[in-house]
Amino acid sequence: MASSIVNTLGAGSGIDITSLVSQLVDAQFAAKTGAINTQNRKVTAQISGVSQLKSSITDFATGLKSLATGGLLTTAPTSSNTAIVKATALPAAKLSGLAVTLEVQQLAQAQSVATAAAPSRSAGNGTGALTLTFGSGSVAAGSFVASSAAPINIAITAGNDSLDQIAATINAANAGVIASVITDSSGARLALKSQTGATQAFTLTATEDAGNPGLAALEIVQGKPGALFGTDAQDAIVAVDGIPVTRSSNSISDLVDGVKLDLVGAAPGTKVALGSTAPTEQLRSSINDLVAAFNSLHNVVKTQTDATSGALANDPNARALEQSLRRFPLTQLATPTIAGAPSTLSEIGISTNRDGTLSVNADQLTAALTKYPDAVEALFFNGTGATGGGAAAAFQAIADAATNTTYGLGANETRYTKLQSTLSDALDKANSDKEVIRARLTKQFSGSDARISAYKSTQSLLTQFFAPKTTN
Repeated sequence: MASSIVNTLGAGSGIDITSLVSQLVDAQFAAKTGAINTQNRKVTAQISGVSQLKSSITDFATGLKSLATGGLLTTAPTSSNTAIVKATALPAAKLSGLAVTLEVQQLAQAQSVATAAAPSRSAGNGTGALTLTFGSGSVAAGSFVASSAAPINIAITAGNDSLDQIAATINAANAGVIASVITDSSGARLALKSQTGATQAFTLTATEDAGNPGLAALEIVQGKPGALFGTDAQDAIVAVDGIPVTRSSNSISDLVDGVKLDLVGAAPGTKVALGSTAPTEQLRSSINDLVAAFNSLHNVVKTQTDATSGALANDPNARALEQSLRRFPLTQLATPTIAGAPSTLSEIGISTNRDGTLSVNADQLTAALTKYPDAVEALFFNGTGATGGGAAAAFQAIADAATNTTYGLGANETRYTKLQSTLSDALDKANSDKEVIRARLTKQFSGSDARISAYKSTQSLLTQFFAPKTTN
């Protein structure tokens, strides 16, 4: 626009007005836009720094929590014969010194039975109702005794009386048995299986609709022709240190404190010893890994808070995080139950170097693992000290404070982002003001240039008018 005005009026002064105006305007706004851009670059670096610190500290806290709850750092139960009994630790179990002898005399099992072969798998097998009655004893042997629980009636109607549909109807009733259809040389059969336990024996009786019989062929009662009886419902019998106890399942969590038992096979007369093993080498390895990961985190914090080049050098929350990391090895993580047992990371050989990184005294760590293995374990798993959860909980408290959106780095991130938006608005306004002044100056200078051109024209006329006449 400015160039077209100049071209239209003519450059009477001989001055490049477009270039002159640009130089004047740029010079006028250079300091202001430069300051805004410089501050914007600083704020962008601060936002990036805060984001990096939040991500790094959150990742470390998550990794430490996974380490503490993954089961690798806790004393594990052992079984002398896993073909008979498998043992796993329950959450928060204290298994040091575990010594129990088991004898699996009988496994728990479900009642399983198949009805007499049906006339047809896909066609109707009669309508009416099937009734499940639960109790104990053997249906096949005639020793079944019904429990006091009310029988369960399952309606079988026209349209859902094929064998497959009957099985689906029984399963949909959630009656405590699983139904399926099996086939053999005699035809298709309705197979039923209960849950394990002595009280899960059952009978199946039928009430037929008068005009559509057939359900009675599916009854499961003593002496039913064609029915195939598999196993009887029974409890597991386990002798614990010689004392027999019963359970309805082969997966038992309330027999040995802190241990889940999975009974694999019955072996009357065979003793299985349960013991425990401390995770000494896993603890040693994990402690060294923790220190390496901590030092990586520390380097991120140190880079961002460096007094010369750090984007967060003057950020009080970043500095507070740095101080919290320095105090971490001194935090009480557990309450010792034995005099002299360690309760902090520093007491097992983890110390803070002058630059803020951590190092491990291998000899001190070995001594702690040898003399106080349970106490070292407690530092990482289910600690009961100031943090109530060991190292993972202690560091999570640091992470929560550092990333808090009210007073931590989270609040800083919000403040920096808002400032960045303000700077962007200021830069937009400065550029807008710049264009307004550019247009005004261009108009003013173009007017002056036009007047100069007019003066030159007048001068030329006057010069010609008053110039001496020459004669031939």
